[in-house]
Amino acid sequence: MSETPPVLLDGLAAGELPTAPPGGLLLGVDPFAPPPGDDPFLVRLDALRGAPGPPLADGQALGLLERLLDDSERKRVAALADLAERHGLSAGALRAAFPWFLALYRGWFRVRSRGAEHLPAAGAAVLAGNHAGLLPFDGAMTVLDVLMHTDPPRLARAVVDRWAAGLPVVGAFLARLGQVEATPENFAALLAEGRLVLVFPEGMDGMRKPVTQRYRVQRFHTGFVAQALRARAPIVPVAIAGSDDQAPILLDVKPLARLLRLPVAPVTPTFPWLGPLGLLPYPVRYRIAYGEPFHFHERFGPEGAEDPRLVRSLADQVRRSVQRLLDRSR
Repeated sequence: MSETPPVLLDGLAAGELPTAPPGGLLLGVDPFAPPPGDDPFLVRLDALRGAPGPPLADGQALGLLERLLDDSERKRVAALADLAERHGLSAGALRAAFPWFLALYRGWFRVRSRGAEHLPAAGAAVLAGNHAGLLPFDGAMTVLDVLMHTDPPRLARAVVDRWAAGLPVVGAFLARLGQVEATPENFAALLAEGRLVLVFPEGMDGMRKPVTQRYRVQRFHTGFVAQALRARAPIVPVAIAGSDDQAPILLDVKPLARLLRLPVAPVTPTFPWLGPLGLLPYPVRYRIAYGEPFHFHERFGPEGAEDPRLVRSLADQVRRSVQRLLDRSR
């Protein structure tokens, strides 16, 4: 296995949006799909009120956890199911995973959020947030929070570190839930479709920062800004408070990480002492805050993406906004 590549998108190539490769689409992403305004499956919740819950296949019954969902929660899954099938996400996987993630959202992390009015109801946007906690529960809870606080329900598509996307089982699981490998081509294709794209510009530096750096947003990679400029998409800053405390890293044994070709070899209060169970997150409360969008594209246009100094300056501006939101959310 080669050395772990940078998590995100520095040095993105300029040029036109990608075309579909012969024999298939980019990780289930269809760059030729109709824009959101023409999508017959993007259904508002008010159109579903009084309607039955998600349709079930012949002979299929509601699972035990699904019986615990209320009508509005089942209707959110129903509103996304057909859309998911058209874009590489397994509707069956979504239907099966939703109750489990909702249980984590409500019972384990007890998520509270504010600023959802800044999430666009339609069209492309980049959600740029801070990252921490070894395992990407912060990403999962943010995707679910966006789904729960948009009408029509919108599924944010997280771009996933190439190392994680390539893991057996884990990579396939993430793909079935609609998340995609963090390549410039996939990022551009999602924005071209008018999707919400969730990105963590700190990359692995956010996930492996030690306890002494808790709640300090690390330097941002810049590729997300260039992509947003080219796609004429706003950037919504997102602060996630709580993930820094879910698995505090006391020490990163870097020689061991290099030997095993891992991005991090952590020592936490529970790992490696409890084995794999030591990686489980602590039941900390999450607080998610969405900030006012940046519309850099309106001032600088797509050509701004070709100016590295400008792109770096704009990325730093987004990072400072995330840090301010995070400071107010702790």
